[in-house]
Amino acid sequence: MDRVSFRLDSKNRNSLAALIPLVPGAQVVHKPVDGIMAYSFATAQADRVFDEIRNSSTDSIYIAGGPHPSARPAECLQYFDYVVIGEGEETLPGLIRSIGSGDRDPADVKGIAYQDVGRCVITEKRPPVDLDRYPPFSVDGLKGYIEISRGCPYGCGYCQTPRLFGHRMRHRSPEVVAGYAGMMRDVRFVSPNAFAYGSSGQVAEPGMVQALLEAIPDRCRIFFGTFPSEVRPEFVTGEMLELVKQYCHNSSLSLGAQSGSQSVLEGIGRGHTVEDVRCAVELCREYDLVPIVDVIFGLPVETVADQQETLDLVEWIIEQGGRIHSHYFTPLPGTPLEDAVPSPVGRDVNRVMGQLALDGKVTGVWEAGVRR
Repeated sequence: MDRVSFRLDSKNRNSLAALIPLVPGAQVVHKPVDGIMAYSFATAQADRVFDEIRNSSTDSIYIAGGPHPSARPAECLQYFDYVVIGEGEETLPGLIRSIGSGDRDPADVKGIAYQDVGRCVITEKRPPVDLDRYPPFSVDGLKGYIEISRGCPYGCGYCQTPRLFGHRMRHRSPEVVAGYAGMMRDVRFVSPNAFAYGSSGQVAEPGMVQALLEAIPDRCRIFFGTFPSEVRPEFVTGEMLELVKQYCHNSSLSLGAQSGSQSVLEGIGRGHTVEDVRCAVELCREYDLVPIVDVIFGLPVETVADQQETLDLVEWIIEQGGRIHSHYFTPLPGTPLEDAVPSPVGRDVNRVMGQLALDGKVTGVWEAGVRR
């Protein structure tokens, strides 16, 4: 069978770290090579990936996976031979075995898309995987953050997570997480809501969080509820922050607020209130943690007045000693807002956010095409 190569870039390291150990003999490459070429990418990288394949002259079988291919399989099949839809732990090895057997029409492989006489064929959906059965990264190869939870019960209109991984949260067990954490000095996690660990995602289970943190070896430095995870504001309680202070090395906590307008939060289906955000920020400061709060400008349901409310919240958070990580709304395929047009950001908002960025209080993006 042709050797399998994974195309590594700055954005897909964590995904590849989890997939490479499932494909014996696979290698990491930085450009296309002959054989089976596997890519994992999001919408922001799609055009660059398509250009790379279009300009490649290798003798390759191309496989795409990740958020963008899962949402746009027909588009990706213009450049790729196969698309893995959703989770790849079982689907990708199965597809590679099928290719290795000489079957170029693998209709029996669940969870993929391929072309048949110019028609996009999508096979039967594969059930969600048991995370404990699969490693978060290779023991002796590419390392990544430890994914502790997958899926989300909420339905935020801009977010791909529940569309990719389902609305039911699944978790790696404390024992499995601890085994991989022991291979690292600094331990960081991947989760859509770190404080929902061990729960349905709707009501926190502090006992499960404590069991996780206690299981990790004492020599490790634990960073919980920080990038690349975040925490929903209504999950921030004194009990949870006591656990962070007892077991973790955090000096900050990453919170997903997204808007300071209650009508916008309701319009995008966030499922929490502006008051939840304020309470979470105040609790963080009470426990001597710096809240790093995500907000999104340009949401399609946002008015000038809504933007001002978000700006007011931003300024209040900064007054409390917090920091802001800002985003400009990007319609993502497969989400309810994929066809929505971003709202323009008002001049006053742009001016104030720019000054806050110069002061070191804000990072990220708050208008189209501008990054600071």
